[in-house]
Amino acid sequence: MDIRRTILWMIFSFSLLLLWNNWQVHNGKPSLFGGNPPAATAQAPASPQNAAPASTTAIPSAPAASTAPGAPAAGGVPTAAAAQAAQSQRVVITTDVLRLTFDTTGAQVVRAELLKFPDANHDDQPTVLLDDSRDLNYLVQSGVVGSTSGQGFPTHQTPFRMVSSERSLTGDSLAVVFEAEAGGLKVTKTYTLHRGRYDIDVRHDLTNTGANPVRPALYLQLQRDGNNPPDTSSFYHTFTGMAVYSEQDKFQKATFSDIEKKKASYIKQADNGWIGVVQHYFATAWIPPQGKTRTNELLEVAPNLFAARTVESVGEVSPGASATVDSHLWIGPQDQKAMAAVAPGLELVVDYGVLTIIAKPLFALMTWLHSILGNWGWTIVALTVLVKAVFYPLAATSYRSMARMKQVAPRLQALKEKYGDDKQKLNAAMMEMYRTEKINPLGGCLPMVVQIPVFISLYWVLLASVEMRGAPWLGWVHDLSVHDPYFILPAIMMATMFLQIKLNPTPPDPVQAKVMMIMPLVFGGMMFMFPAGLVLYWCVNNTLSILQQWTITRRLNRQAAAAATK
Repeated sequence: MDIRRTILWMIFSFSLLLLWNNWQVHNGKPSLFGGNPPAATAQAPASPQNAAPASTTAIPSAPAASTAPGAPAAGGVPTAAAAQAAQSQRVVITTDVLRLTFDTTGAQVVRAELLKFPDANHDDQPTVLLDDSRDLNYLVQSGVVGSTSGQGFPTHQTPFRMVSSERSLTGDSLAVVFEAEAGGLKVTKTYTLHRGRYDIDVRHDLTNTGANPVRPALYLQLQRDGNNPPDTSSFYHTFTGMAVYSEQDKFQKATFSDIEKKKASYIKQADNGWIGVVQHYFATAWIPPQGKTRTNELLEVAPNLFAARTVESVGEVSPGASATVDSHLWIGPQDQKAMAAVAPGLELVVDYGVLTIIAKPLFALMTWLHSILGNWGWTIVALTVLVKAVFYPLAATSYRSMARMKQVAPRLQALKEKYGDDKQKLNAAMMEMYRTEKINPLGGCLPMVVQIPVFISLYWVLLASVEMRGAPWLGWVHDLSVHDPYFILPAIMMATMFLQIKLNPTPPDPVQAKVMMIMPLVFGGMMFMFPAGLVLYWCVNNTLSILQQWTITRRLNRQAAAAATK
């Protein structure tokens, strides 16, 4: 087939892919290439009789991120927040996978270090997911609202005292207990941490110490600034923002920009699901008790400071009586298996977009291969071999077509010289030759088009899977989730692309030939800053393609030589 038709067909195929991607984005679906869909119209609230209590005005807003704790107010008079900060204490609790810092003000989690995940820039330090420093404001909070008296119930701004004494996990679990009393309501928060786990059981015990019945509402909140994580790449996009999940509307995510503009679309009221904050490789989530109606909110509480919260009514609590609310908290990596065991849909924070139907089986296959090989680099190699084997019939058809095209290239050139500028006669003669030689003009490019969704799916699997973070392969590749430090894999990829082009029929047009020779430089240059795992896949795929193409071409040449001697 004329190389111009091949190039045009590839351009046409990619154009269809881009059109489909734009159509998906237009209809509010995720982009194939990692962008965010435009926000849709917000959902209408549920009917009043089923509605959870409104909370926007009842829950205390956090101070602006730029306000330092304990800073004096104008005129030198300390604010209430400053006085409260002076009373607060920091309590560090350590397990085998987490180091959590609690602030007795609100009994909130103000710092979380993931001990099994080194920092992207400092291998000797753990990744810090939560913090309340000047560089990052990312906290886990909870509290109670709904007081009708002058004094409010304990919130995330109320001083608590630590009741438990253990600071390190020695057995299989560790209970960290805080207490506070205000407005005639005693609140006891119990965080139960487990060995080897990132999910935390959180129990709120509410005891009415007053003389009248109360109807408190419990809120669970995640607060974060709108800045990107420090290891965010400028070469590829990953999502950072907030998410809400429900059985009705499934996984819904919102960027901080959409929340700021009040354009975020998510379910406002439900009796199931969870709320979360998502960033590359890591996530936090509150999972309230299921089956109870609650209100979900994603809002900006201060400039560049956002909150995801869920609020549910505890019901009437009589004097002297108590009520208990059991929730779950996730602070850690996007471990799909572990997250799926904590709550339905929680594993969807690993978002593969519209190609999830392909990406999920690919990741499951990779997980199985890794259980055998024990190395994610060799897992990628093995996966590439398996994918190549599945597509071998299509690839063989493509390579046979290109090999036949290479054989008839001199005849094509002769036809061009014979008919000159008479395109109609030239095309008729070329089609006749294709029929005689049994060459499918589309055989060389259709197999490549079919594999595009698989490549995009694998791209997202390798990019989004936390298992790749810090995973070595061999020699110089110490982390498959970042670029090759010495750019050896991109160089190999460019070399294999040059070899593939040399095995293909040479375009008769000199300009087209130059374009084809520049393509490896363009694609190779793009891969210089992409994750080493993805470039490894491409290198292995190219190498296998060269072997297949060389074998098929050699076989066809032998057959042609045998036919010529008869």
